[in-house]
Amino acid sequence: MKIYILILVSVFVIGTFSVFLSSCATTAVIAEKSGTQLWSENCVRCHSTPPSTAFSNTNWETANMHMKIRANLTAEESQKVLKFLQSAN
Repeated sequence: MKIYILILVSVFVIGTFSVFLSSCATTAVIAEKSGTQLWSENCVRCHSTPPSTAFSNTNWETANMHMKIRANLTAEESQKVLKFLQSAN
């Protein structure tokens, strides 16, 4: 019985630790990506991307709010993309 509990606890601890490590690695990779990279990787998945000069800063803010939800972007990713798009105006 003791060995069964020990194995169960070990599996739980290892599983929890691996999930934690994988989430940290993903966050680190995202933090390194620029707005340009995030824009080119995410926007082209569903549609062709307009040039950054296609809309005004206000229009990009509106589109960014909508696409953040549709593309499942974090707040940080969304801000980076918005800054990139507005930098052309």
